[in-house]
Amino acid sequence: MSVRSLSATLALSAALLGVGVPTASARPSVYDLPGDAGGSKFEGIGYDAHTQRYYVSETTGGEIHRGNLRSAAATEWLQGDGTDGRWTARGVTVDARGRVYVAGGPNGIDHSGAPDLWVYDRDGRLLAALRTGVPNAFLNDLVIGPDGAAYVTNSNAAQVFRVSETRGRWSIRSWVDATATIPVTTGFNLGGIVLSPDRRALVVAQGNVGKLWRFDLRTGAVSAIDAGGADLVNADGLVQDGRRLWVVRNFSRVLSTLDLSADGRKARLVSATPTDPSRVLTTAKLAQGRLLLVDSKFDEPTAVPPYQVITLNPPRR
Repeated sequence: MSVRSLSATLALSAALLGVGVPTASARPSVYDLPGDAGGSKFEGIGYDAHTQRYYVSETTGGEIHRGNLRSAAATEWLQGDGTDGRWTARGVTVDARGRVYVAGGPNGIDHSGAPDLWVYDRDGRLLAALRTGVPNAFLNDLVIGPDGAAYVTNSNAAQVFRVSETRGRWSIRSWVDATATIPVTTGFNLGGIVLSPDRRALVVAQGNVGKLWRFDLRTGAVSAIDAGGADLVNADGLVQDGRRLWVVRNFSRVLSTLDLSADGRKARLVSATPTDPSRVLTTAKLAQGRLLLVDSKFDEPTAVPPYQVITLNPPRR
């Protein structure tokens, strides 16, 4: 086969898969992450639309890596291994002022008295290191609400925390405890979190049982979202764009596309697209029309490079 024919074949295959083919002027279709010699694993991703930078958390050490959409490789932005009391990290999000929020997962469980969450400015200056004061809190994922506060899920309880700042003083508190409504079972419970299309509620995934829950931002009322019996087991990261909801189903290796009602009370399955069987994708962010998805390496006892964020043109139907 000629070089020209091979290039055409690769381009067609990539188009069918929805994966971009990099050219000299295009954005990379895969971003490389730094890692440790002994193996690194990853989970969360945040995106700053103003600077076109993305941030990825490393669970094995708590490092935070940062990259630019135009560059093929990220660099270590924040050290881990105890830096600011952080030995591991999970969800990451960025607010309108470019402040980076990092959820600590089991950081406060594994290291008594250590923070559960951190906030940094764009220059990497620590603004806050917060403890929930709640035993066994596993802070998983975050979303910025219309009020400017961050809302954070607890995977070990039916609980959402609220992180806010007033005149430079930061606080974290239990916002809603839904123990009476959401049965907690073995495994990871509440995880991915986004806003409803009308921005009046939170949509939260309970991955171990494959359910979606609605948290009303005004009243705190919690109710099950009617997803029409869609299989959402292993739901991890959520991405919302208008009435479209993408559900990253890690070990199921599926990206489910749903249509949400404006108020987030109902969801209809549009498609369930298999993802790369050699990767366990945990979560994603939408950046300039593409999904940036974290390859966690969770399926490897000892992770080996390459460590990567992959891109997909998201299914729309």
